[in-house]
Amino acid sequence: MKTLVIGASTNKERYSYKAINNLIAKSHQVVAIGAKKGMVLDIPIETEKLDFHAIDTVTLYLNPKGQKEYYDYILSLKPRRVIFNPGTENEEFYKILKAHQIAFEESCTLVLLATNQY
Repeated sequence: MKTLVIGASTNKERYSYKAINNLIAKSHQVVAIGAKKGMVLDIPIETEKLDFHAIDTVTLYLNPKGQKEYYDYILSLKPRRVIFNPGTENEEFYKILKAHQIAFEESCTLVLLATNQY
């Protein structure tokens, strides 16, 4: 299963950084997009919306305003689900995802991984 982390950061204090580390620790494939290029372990953080293939899950670390520019991009990837981490809840995007039959949940990627529910 491949996960796309949107809002990725090289800052070790950020939850997106911790999520990438924990996903890798649990043997998940990870790709990442952030505001600045960088690396988390051996995962490059891209700044462009690349055509990633076989994305199972998109996990968001962007506030609702920042998510708008990613709506069409995320839909184009046809993920199985989108995870809205705390602070990223977005009713507008929920409706769009529902209309495209893409599952979504308000949850915390770190908690899902820690409790083996990911």
